[in-house]
Amino acid sequence: MEKTKLQEKHAVKAPKITPALDLPLGRILPGDCIEAMRSLPTNSVDLVFADPPYNLQLGGDLNRPDGSHVDAVTDHWDQFDSFRAYDTFTREWLTEARRVLKPDGALWVIGSYHNIFRVGAILQDLGFWILNDIVWRKANPMPNFRGTR
Repeated sequence: MEKTKLQEKHAVKAPKITPALDLPLGRILPGDCIEAMRSLPTNSVDLVFADPPYNLQLGGDLNRPDGSHVDAVTDHWDQFDSFRAYDTFTREWLTEARRVLKPDGALWVIGSYHNIFRVGAILQDLGFWILNDIVWRKANPMPNFRGTR
């Protein structure tokens, strides 16, 4: 279907959008989060969405009350020698997040009762303003039967 001259004259043309910086837009950056954020310019990010390690540090096997085995997180990225080591890691990635966020940017952090209070305290220490929290009442959360710290 051909456009009439009137339609062409009054057509709204989408502006050509070119990023001011050469950033990896619309991509997930795999790898260490601290290193990835260090590769980004200051004040260049609108949103940091973080799902940091929960610092479960479960010792031994984890079993449900019926005796069945629970597959817990045992990967190296969730292993910290102490709360101090976890807090140091958390402070490092939050410091980088603060640096790359635009002044009106936002930070969303996923956590569980294992880690979110430590993360929240560090957020406040670093001067972040905690605006809201969203509670997901999960029907099948990570169990806390016989885990040890």
